[in-house]
Amino acid sequence: MSKAGAPIPDFRAAGVRAGSQLHNSASGLDSARAWMVAATAFFTCFIVYGVQYSFGAFFKSIAADMGAGRADTAAIFSVNMFVSNLFGAAAGYFADRFGPRPLVAAAAVAAGMGLVLTSRIDHLWMGYLTYGVGIGIGSGCSFIPMVATVSGWFERRRNAAIGLTVSGIGCGTLFVVPLVGLLIHRYGWRTSYLMLGVISAALLALCAIVIEPPPVHQVRTRTRLGDVARTPAFIMLCIAGTLANVGTFIPFVYLPDFAQTRHVSAVAAASLLGIVGGASVIGRLGLGGASDRFGVLGLYKATLLMIGLSYALWFTPASYAVLVLFAVILGIGYGGSVALSPAVVADLFGVHGLGAMLGIVYGGSAFTSLAWPPLAGLIVDRTGSYGGVALLGGGCALLAFALLYPLKHRGEASLARPAA
Repeated sequence: MSKAGAPIPDFRAAGVRAGSQLHNSASGLDSARAWMVAATAFFTCFIVYGVQYSFGAFFKSIAADMGAGRADTAAIFSVNMFVSNLFGAAAGYFADRFGPRPLVAAAAVAAGMGLVLTSRIDHLWMGYLTYGVGIGIGSGCSFIPMVATVSGWFERRRNAAIGLTVSGIGCGTLFVVPLVGLLIHRYGWRTSYLMLGVISAALLALCAIVIEPPPVHQVRTRTRLGDVARTPAFIMLCIAGTLANVGTFIPFVYLPDFAQTRHVSAVAAASLLGIVGGASVIGRLGLGGASDRFGVLGLYKATLLMIGLSYALWFTPASYAVLVLFAVILGIGYGGSVALSPAVVADLFGVHGLGAMLGIVYGGSAFTSLAWPPLAGLIVDRTGSYGGVALLGGGCALLAFALLYPLKHRGEASLARPAA
């Protein structure tokens, strides 16, 4: 709604009519074939984000090998997130027009080459290009096209299918990050990146072959997107998503290092990221499915509150059990927010042109992603404490919650149900 309390315009009206026509002309909606597409999207996210979010496990080894500080090393992840969010905006636009297959193929090439080249870097700045740009393009070509494609294949079970798709991110983190910790311990970080590069490129190429566009190609109209982008609700979603990005991704850079400052072993510290990923699966699948009954907007707000409050645990005596509890709480909130954010946009504004709309929502995080990881590293380097980092992450997530708290839209109960 607007600040004056006016309801959000019903942009879904055209989508409802088009959805009915689509259902009549394409029997593939909500079919076994549609679920196969959702499963392929799940594995695409599993591969790309399992690799991307393992950076925290590599963080200390790269910094030590390059003789770099935390802020400079964290800038690799900053560039990665900048490219990922920026490229994701363009990828959403192209997914609406050309389908997901060429984008997943591009992700296979970019991620594979980026990891292999990262294993050969001699200077830290080279990692900004190899890992930052390579993996950034890979993830940018994956998430938004996958969510938009799966949304186009479903009508009745759309929220559940989106939850399955994005749970690939959490499962990838759960299984890949601990494995990476063991690989680094045994083979070193360079050989580990080389192995990940070859394997991930091959698996993503297979996903590109299997993935299919929705039954009827969905065209985004420039006028409608412009109308949507000017609504107060859409603007607030963009700002809140940008702020929540800070609280969500700080652990993927700093949690293992923070744990090791509390005398936790390197493997156990890396495993915390796996716990975040595992807990996020609960949030993605559980809250994604529950949104059909309770409404996506209210649950989305709750996930942002959960992320912000979880950082209070960074100020308690940091035993490993406390860090595990933090990882679980943040993981559930993080997973739920990722699953529900696309569903909120789809429920408010429809699925036609969803890729482009999601590109704008997530694109705003591109520029803040350049700033917060080095800023957090600078805080630790200057203060010798992670207290300021906890304030940064938790504060941004709580501010995102506060911005969205008054947001409501007309017919929320009906919009939470699939269109007739």
